Amino acid sequence: MPLSSRRTRTARTLRLAGALAALVVLVSAGIVVAVREGSAAGLMPERSWGPWTDGGIEGWSTHVRVSTWGDAAQADIHFGKAEDISLRAYGKTARVTSMMQPTVFTLTPDGRLTAHRMSAP
Repeated sequence: MPLSSRRTRTARTLRLAGALAALVVLVSAGIVVAVREGSAAGLMPERSWGPWTDGGIEGWSTHVRVSTWGDAAQADIHFGKAEDISLRAYGKTARVTSMMQPTVFTLTPDGRLTAHRMSAP
């Protein structure tokens, strides 16, 4: 095989390897950003979450935890055994309205949970 053909093949292989390495770096960076920003918080391992904190708001019992890796929070809200609500704020604020009592719950990605009791119709 001529020497120039071998050099061309080696140069092509090096360019392909460089392009593949750049692609791997870009995809990895995209995954890290998605997890850190909260949009893929559901994919984070269990150890990335802080402890559950218990509390109460407007007569409801609440359990909230915040991710230590990214912009995300989770909340479980209970009204006795009558109603259970789960909120997931992954990168953006989450809201839900209870069915039993007209209460709107809001969870922010930093773990702040608020409730606003609506007037009865």
